[in-house]
Amino acid sequence: MALTNENTQSRPLTHDWGSAPVLGWWRETHRLHWRPLFAPLVSLLVLLGLAAAAGFLALSLPEYSTLLYSAQIIFILGGVACIGLTLWRVKRELLEPLAELRRWAQRMREGDLSVRVPITASGEFTELARDINDLGDELRMLNLEMTSKVRKHTQHLSHKTRSLEILYDISSSLNRSRNLEELLDSFLDTCMDLVDARAVAVRLLNGSGQLRLIASRGLDPQVVEREKLMPVNSCLCGNVAMHGGVHIQKGTAECSKVLGQTFLANDCQELVVVPLKYREEIIGVYNLILDKPSSDLGDEARDLFISIGRHLALALEKTRLDENARRLAIIEERHMMGNELHDSLAQSIVSMRLHIKMLGEMLFRKDIHNAQHEVRRLHTSVEDAHTSLRELLANFRSRMDQRGLVPAIEEMVLNFKQETGIAAYFHNECSGLTLTPAQEIQVFRITQEALANIRKHSDAMTARIMLRSDDGENYTLLIEDDGLGMTPVEPSLRGEHVGISIMRERAERLPGRLKIESEPGEGTRICLNFAAHSPPISIEDTRG
Repeated sequence: MALTNENTQSRPLTHDWGSAPVLGWWRETHRLHWRPLFAPLVSLLVLLGLAAAAGFLALSLPEYSTLLYSAQIIFILGGVACIGLTLWRVKRELLEPLAELRRWAQRMREGDLSVRVPITASGEFTELARDINDLGDELRMLNLEMTSKVRKHTQHLSHKTRSLEILYDISSSLNRSRNLEELLDSFLDTCMDLVDARAVAVRLLNGSGQLRLIASRGLDPQVVEREKLMPVNSCLCGNVAMHGGVHIQKGTAECSKVLGQTFLANDCQELVVVPLKYREEIIGVYNLILDKPSSDLGDEARDLFISIGRHLALALEKTRLDENARRLAIIEERHMMGNELHDSLAQSIVSMRLHIKMLGEMLFRKDIHNAQHEVRRLHTSVEDAHTSLRELLANFRSRMDQRGLVPAIEEMVLNFKQETGIAAYFHNECSGLTLTPAQEIQVFRITQEALANIRKHSDAMTARIMLRSDDGENYTLLIEDDGLGMTPVEPSLRGEHVGISIMRERAERLPGRLKIESEPGEGTRICLNFAAHSPPISIEDTRG
């Protein structure tokens, strides 16, 4: 490898440089090495030459030998002095600066970036010492800047971690709640502990342009009573509920003016008002009363408050929907119970009333023979009513298997076989169901009602149930038996027959198509076609 010095000359290099040296390095190196030693060495050579010349002249000129030998000794002593001077200058201008560089490097390696190289009054290492000290200052400044950035990022990550811990704990507490009261209690307690708030309040918008205080912690009972309902145009909370955004207010003096009394006995540092957003719609706000600045939670404190508000809004909306779903389920079950009682017990009771009236007339006429016959018919009607009541109770007590539709039907068919002695079989030809829970319940109830009708009316020996799906979206439920079938009179009772009426209503809720085929003595075939997601389809009855 060769390097060409543009200013001087070309010199071959044998060093493996990590990077190319600066221009003129060879000349500066020679100057650095030889300048401190040049004068002493030249003087030494001159004195040694003079000593040798004096010795030679002493041999040639005996009459001056004493003087020449004295001069020779003086020249030799001068040479020794030059050697001493050379060694002293080597020590002072080369060895000592190198030792200082070694000490500087050792201290720098140990992490002491403030160490400095002593600057001599003169010498070749003076500029080098200044350059090294400047480099040390730059390294120290870079280290301080890097340490500051690392500290800042560490603090940022610490705040992020804290924010994630707060969100996780609040989400966990909200998910563990089973009702609205437990949800709010859990949120208030968790929020006060995690955010270190003195008080927390949750307010929801109603349809009358008011904010209703639904839960609070840490507020005076009189304040809670006065703030049960507040107009949205009267305070900061209403402004946030109408326009959104996180607002942080110093103290509660404004709240005291609106309320007409002292809001807090000992005023707080900050009042934070955060909107509760569900699907970009504001459903209310929550308040945090803090004794410490919210900035202590980090630069992303506002984002943290917004995330907490979204989690709480989602939990509140989910709780509301769950309560509505439970209420609708109760209403639906009551409606179905009323229909089934009307279609079974009500008709039996009307029949019994007719029999009692006829029995009274026969007894009035003293027609004992027909009266006894009417009593037997009345007894049969009472037994039928009792049987219908037991079947209704059994149906209402049975619940959908938590494992899903297929295990529920399998268990129902097994119980049906054991209770009736009818050979019943269930064939599942679906690899996987994509039905909603509501659809599964309707299919389960239709199957249950069909088996109840087979038990009561068919006098069958065998029953078969098949669930099939060709594409995973369209389903077919087939229920058939080899019983008596339906007589020509029964089709006229389309809307009045208990089983058909119940199955019709449940098929409409799927929605799906219910088709009934029956011939006297040939059994009955019920076919239900429905889709996982489809528009309402009408019901068709086809009987021979």
